[in-house]
Amino acid sequence: MKLNTRPGDKVYRLKNSSPLSFILPSRSTKRFPLLHYDETTNSNRPLRYAVNQKSPFEDEQDGNAIVDPVIFENGMLRVPKQNPVLQAFLHYHPMNGVVYEEVNYERDAETEVQTIASEIDALVLAKSLDIHKLENVARVLFGIDPLNFTTAELKRDVMMFAKRNPQEFMDMVNDPTLEMEANVHRFFEEGLLTFRNSNKEVWYNTKSNKKKMINIPYGEDPYMMVSLFLKSDEGIDSLQLLEGLLDSE
Repeated sequence: MKLNTRPGDKVYRLKNSSPLSFILPSRSTKRFPLLHYDETTNSNRPLRYAVNQKSPFEDEQDGNAIVDPVIFENGMLRVPKQNPVLQAFLHYHPMNGVVYEEVNYERDAETEVQTIASEIDALVLAKSLDIHKLENVARVLFGIDPLNFTTAELKRDVMMFAKRNPQEFMDMVNDPTLEMEANVHRFFEEGLLTFRNSNKEVWYNTKSNKKKMINIPYGEDPYMMVSLFLKSDEGIDSLQLLEGLLDSE
């Protein structure tokens, strides 16, 4: 939502929520000290928003300060240029950049343009994938056997992912290890590798090898762990064997 503003006005918004009403702490207390570190004086200066004062710092205010609440409505707050003290108070407030931020419509528009451009680039890339790479992407992204889906279904799902996660999608497609990771999925699809013990172990399942390959550490992606092992000096011979078995089918 863009609020109507005039030159010199500033708009602020809550970063992670938009309640009907949110009251920002407007004075320093023992429970919640509002302090700004001043490098010039090498000291923490308490803040206080008072409508009848010319400074947001308590040490520059007189004893007749009238403290006013600072209220965000529907997650937004517009401060006119005629209230420079509140603008300064919001600038120095320790919640600035954490709970709320100053709105920059030009910067927001540039970000949106970049987001849209990334979506377009990702969709164009997704549309251009040949069937081999499309299947590899589907294996790695969704952990599925693409042979169980039509080409149209694969394209639809991959393009939807690309639109929602453009940068992640482009990074993955351009990753030189994509082919390797897809082959790892195929090893399991073809039964050349199997999981045991609730997916905590990976075992060979070829005619000549029924031994355990590796244990999967807790919380790790098993396909990634297998890929790393097969690329290691210890696993390179096994990789060549498994790839040879895929080619022979």
